[in-house]
Amino acid sequence: MNDLRNMINGESVDPVNGRWLDNLEPATGASLGRVAASDADDVELAWRAAENARADWDACGGTQRGRWLHRLADAVEADLEELARLESIDNGKPVSLSRTVDIPRAVANLRFFADAADEDRSRRYRTGSEATNVVHRDPVGVVGLISPWNLPLYLFTWKIAPALAAGNTVVAKPSELTPVTATRLGELASEIGFPPGVLNIVHGLGSEVGEAIVDHPGIPAISFTGGTATGARIASRAAPRFKKLSLELGGKNPNIIFEDADLDRAMATSLRSSFANQGQICLCGSRILVQRSVHDRVVDALVEGAGRLRIGDPLDDETQQGALVSADHRDKIASCVDRAREEGGEVLCGGRIPSSLPDRCRGGYFYEPTVITGVPMDGATNQEEIFGPVVTVTPFDDEEEAIRLANATDYGLSASVWTASEERASRIADAIDAGTVWINCWLLRDLRVPFGGVKHSGVGREGGEEAMHFFTEAKTVCTAEGTTS
Repeated sequence: MNDLRNMINGESVDPVNGRWLDNLEPATGASLGRVAASDADDVELAWRAAENARADWDACGGTQRGRWLHRLADAVEADLEELARLESIDNGKPVSLSRTVDIPRAVANLRFFADAADEDRSRRYRTGSEATNVVHRDPVGVVGLISPWNLPLYLFTWKIAPALAAGNTVVAKPSELTPVTATRLGELASEIGFPPGVLNIVHGLGSEVGEAIVDHPGIPAISFTGGTATGARIASRAAPRFKKLSLELGGKNPNIIFEDADLDRAMATSLRSSFANQGQICLCGSRILVQRSVHDRVVDALVEGAGRLRIGDPLDDETQQGALVSADHRDKIASCVDRAREEGGEVLCGGRIPSSLPDRCRGGYFYEPTVITGVPMDGATNQEEIFGPVVTVTPFDDEEEAIRLANATDYGLSASVWTASEERASRIADAIDAGTVWINCWLLRDLRVPFGGVKHSGVGREGGEEAMHFFTEAKTVCTAEGTTS
């Protein structure tokens, strides 16, 4: 992990400007080496490589594209243990999570869209006896992909795989905070002989590389996952250029627990949905809404469970809570908890930097799992995304109030509902403003179904056919009957 270079036209290259960023290990605060601090010149080089490669990549056909994606999946799978270790070092998450979730999901992403690449998506329609309409799906061209730091390889491949499967070539920017596994993916692609110019990876700051991708006149589609404020900026720059946009943004997700729920199951899952990956998942249930009759029982169980989570070195297999991604992010979370106290909230557990850490991790960016009660729903604590190991618990009396509280934010990414009543579950799911509603579960994902949010949680959908449609343009060819032979 010394110098992490760009991957352009199948080659590892230094940034044109010769500038570098320091890449820090979240668990220790120590430098892992340098990552390229690229700019618009590097994006231009990557675009030229992608533009030169796209005709051949499209022409090779879905079957061959699928074979290449399967070969890349094979390479990732063969390197799983090393990639899991690198992900843990670079991101701060427990290595057990990288090993069982992040890297296997990256493999699954590549394989799912490898299989999808060969599917015929054209549609034929007879218009009475007058004509036949055939709708073809053509690749967009060179697409720009910008992925976040919380699930680095998992979400990087979630964008790359469908874009390539659909016949596009790619200019991709991973987060500058977690560049290691994206770099390794580029190296693996080169090692297996992936066609040059098809997959190009450019490192650097969002304000330089990200905006250069968004602004580039030769990149007609942008897929972005990240914060809502950044998504709004991308939309403001891309809209006047009439680019296709897919924006998967923030969440302030309700986790609704009714008195008739299986509380043992609900609490075991809620502990995970609150604090998995240190709460740095856009789908975490950060607002726990509990029917008043079981409120105290749920709070006690949540506080007890949070206190048992083992905080420590992410490279220790026994660690359940690793480091936050950066010092700035840790400090932001600490300030959010201070603000919750100012809003009248009571911090029942956590709310501080751990006092006991392994010697290796004394300079790392850790924060205790935190449970807060007594915060008003219209306060900033319940309205703004914290994106860390912090949850609030709020009581409700009946179904109507639960729905009102669940919908009382500008976000609408996901929700979880815990109840034994099928009728109630159906009513709640229909009434909640969210792209995904889980009933008596959390984070069960089928790659075939659409994923995304409403309101400030995003624009468009990813996954399955939605992804393949985003990365293609529909073209209708209408032929009058009897005029050709």
